[in-house]
Formats: sequence, structure tokens, C-alpha cells
Amino acid sequence: GGKVQVEYIWIGGSGLDLRAKTRTLPKKVESLKDIPNWNYDGSSTGQAEGNYSEIFLKPVKFVPDPFRRGDNIICLCECLDATTMKAIPTNNRSDANQIFTDKKVVNEEPWYGIEQEYTLFGPEGNTPLGWPNNGFPAPQGPYYCSVGTNFAHGRQVAEAHYRACLYAGIDISGINAEVMAGQWEYQIGPSVGIDSGDQMWLSRYLLNRVAEDFGAIVSYEPKPIKGDWNGAGAHTNYSTKSMRADGGYKVILDAIKKLEKVHDIHM
Repeated sequence: GGKVQVEYIWIGGSGLDLRAKTRTLPKKVESLKDIPNWNYDGSSTGQAEGNYSEIFLKPVKFVPDPFRRGDNIICLCECLDATTMKAIPTNNRSDANQIFTDKKVVNEEPWYGIEQEYTLFGPEGNTPLGWPNNGFPAPQGPYYCSVGTNFAHGRQVAEAHYRACLYAGIDISGINAEVMAGQWEYQIGPSVGIDSGDQMWLSRYLLNRVAEDFGAIVSYEPKPIKGDWNGAGAHTNYSTKSMRADGGYKVILDAIKKLEKVHDIHM
């Protein structure tokens, strides 16, 4: 029955940066209705002008806090214009949620499995873990799914992040070292609909928080190091109820034909 801490998190003005601040609530949170809206200074995150900078935070999903533990929670929020209470331009979740709550989409139960690759850098942000300060490591080959101090660089971060996700109830299904030294991957899913994106952003927040404790910087850049070095992506596995049913292969081929028409736009 004691007070609890709620870590409100949201996406900043770049569409990639995560922001967070903490609020004390009088008792344990049982549902989203127990978490009040909040606000922040949008002019300091690149999301508002200085003459009227208030942005509202609308809670959309909360999970147990693996750092503070107990009844404390982490809460993902959407960002709303304080004057209109509508989504601000960088709030892409609002439009996505309209699609995912459409009856036709709900009935198809879309599953997502996202493979999030990332690169760990030292505290200066210039050199990936396992790389010499001036130069390059040994050629790629021995780092993928590697074991051993000379190949698996940053395992402490990857393992701590894995445990944090499990504690928070995130659908993390695995991790592995990737092709480039200092590069790792974790997988989120299968998750259904909008919850897939929510869990991915929560997992990224947890990864950045864990990396703080180890003095590491997380990069999701698709090409963090120029040259013939492995890139990083977020490979997305997708299926619908029709695709998973008998005769689903034809449904998959039909979907591919539709995607083919807008391939250049998506790229």
C-alpha cells in the first residue's frame, strides 16, 4: 500500500531518441487508469516551440521496473499537443494504433517477430567494444554466435538486458553475438499487433539503461562503421492468421505481390 515510482518514457524529437522522467504515485498501479497523464517541455526535445512548449504524456503500456523492482513500474507514453490533445507529428503510434484496432486487422491477429541488431561502443562513442583505439580488429568470421573473451565483446550488457526484459515481462525470445565485433542481436516476439512496437521501444529503453551501468553506448545505426563491416538492422518476421492456416502459402504470395508494387517507397 506504499508509494511507488513510475518511470514515464517517450520518444523524442528525432524519432529515435528516448526520454524519461519519474513520478511518485500514492499506491500500487493496477491498470492504465491508475496512471495520470503528465507533461514535459517539448522545446527541450525538439517537439515544440519555446513560446508554448507543453506536451502531454498519455500512458499506453506499463511493465514492472527491473531496476527499482518492487511495485515500481516503467510506462510507455504517447505524446499529445497540450492545446488540442491530439498526436504531435513525431507520435507515429497514434496512426498505427488506428490501423491495428481496425476490426479486419484484429481478426487477422498479425504476429511480429523483430530481430533487433545493435552495436556497443565505448563511452566516447567512437570505438566499438573489442576494437583497438586506432585500427581494426581481426576480420569478421569468429564473432558471430561467439564464445570467449577474444571474440564475444559486450556479453555482460547483452545478458543483463536479457534478464531485465524477462523481469519486465517483455516477449524476448533470444540473443546472440553478431557478425561484427561488438555487435549483438536480440529478438522480440512473437507479439501481436501494436504490442510488438510497444515492446520493442520498451526493450530499447531497457537496453540503454543497462548500458549506462557498463559505461557503454548503444547504436542502432544501420552502418555504424564504414567499409566491409557488417551492418545492423531490425529484421521483421510477419504473419497473419490466414497465412498461418491451411493454404496460407497462397496468402503469403498474394501479400508479396501487393508489397512489390510499393517496394521503392518502402525502401
